[in-house]
Amino acid sequence: MKKQIAIASLAALTCVGLAACTPEEAKNDGAAGKGDGVTLTYSLWDPNQKPAYEKCAAEFTKKTGVKIKIDQKGWDDYWQNLTVALNSGSAPDVITNHVAHYPELAKKGVLADISENVKKDKVDLSGYTGELADLWVKDGKRYGIPQDWDTIALVYNVKDIEEAGYKAEDLKYLNWNPTDGGTFGKLIAHLTIDENGKRGDEPGFDKKKVKTYGWGLETGGGVVGQGPWSWLALSNGFNYLDKNPFGTQYKLDDPKLAEALGWMQKQIEAGYVTPVEKAGDLGLEPMMEQNKAALVPDGSWRINTWAQSKAQKFAFAPLPAGPAGRKTIINGLAPSITRDSKHPNEAWQWVKFLTSNDCQSIVAGEAVVFPSLTKQSEAAAKAHSERGVDVSPFLDITKNKEALSYYPITYKADEINSEADVSIEKIQRVKVDPATELKQLNQKVNKLLQE
Repeated sequence: MKKQIAIASLAALTCVGLAACTPEEAKNDGAAGKGDGVTLTYSLWDPNQKPAYEKCAAEFTKKTGVKIKIDQKGWDDYWQNLTVALNSGSAPDVITNHVAHYPELAKKGVLADISENVKKDKVDLSGYTGELADLWVKDGKRYGIPQDWDTIALVYNVKDIEEAGYKAEDLKYLNWNPTDGGTFGKLIAHLTIDENGKRGDEPGFDKKKVKTYGWGLETGGGVVGQGPWSWLALSNGFNYLDKNPFGTQYKLDDPKLAEALGWMQKQIEAGYVTPVEKAGDLGLEPMMEQNKAALVPDGSWRINTWAQSKAQKFAFAPLPAGPAGRKTIINGLAPSITRDSKHPNEAWQWVKFLTSNDCQSIVAGEAVVFPSLTKQSEAAAKAHSERGVDVSPFLDITKNKEALSYYPITYKADEINSEADVSIEKIQRVKVDPATELKQLNQKVNKLLQE
């Protein structure tokens, strides 16, 4: 469930060859539940989730007679191929959708409004985690129902933590502030070790010859910085937009963001955080598996990547609490029906099934992602626990609504993320003053929003 927004070709989507660009109702090909002979194409990007949804598809076919063909492509290819398919009239019936992309797709008229279906079938939206269901509504039209959610937590190398003299319990109560870094700042300094065995908080530490960095840097992340820095800024009191979803002004010039990224910049300078030059070459997973870093923040969509690693033993810990408390981005994907679907009724039945207890209980049992229904999220956590993996740092934070910040939703996400990637990299490379750079970035992205 990769969250780093690609500079996809969705912006080039036009109405050429798209019947969906007119408000004409799609043809109804048959009553729900009598779909013998009907095959729907369902697209997703995460190969780790495909087996779970194959099981859901088999159960759905058994109940309805409608067959499901699952088309899985990697993140970048997924969006590029979707653009081509929408332009050529060969789009899947149902797509896995992301909140960063759905506004533009809805605006271009290529998604079906399912609000009447939800009302007619009396779908109870109150059972979904937090306010995720509200994110998929624009101007009274609904373009999806949440099927899962994700949050951020710390991933740490168990051996590194133990050798540094910490226990798992110690990591549950970390705090942070932009002045002295709090206990989180002390942790990453102590976890950092140079080639001579000196720790970052010991005399003689050589920041130019670091063997293991305390904090592994994930580069990129666009304007959101979901894994790399969102939690740091949010815990300092930062908010992305004037309102969410569909804000009209970003607030990237907020001193709270500059403070957070400025502190992060100082940790890079001090040698406690992987420099961009090394981080970019390694990538997050190799960086941790090769023990080039002891700790990284990462999303719950990659729980099994860490839990099943053969190279190192990893575990999870809560994010540090900042001056504004412990905060995380929460995001959720949703299935959307394309307006080109020749089987809209059957497509709706599939969407409803995907987001129901019937399918979500299957997904929960597979222990890959957290299903959007709250009780199935708990079931997924139990399934992980039975496999010896404690995922409570990802789940427990969702029980505190004050700790949740919803993924910022606006139009022109691709263009905005393109601008932000350039600015954030400059900051991570310690080439610019964060406050000055972020002020300039804020002007650029808000200009884009107004165009």
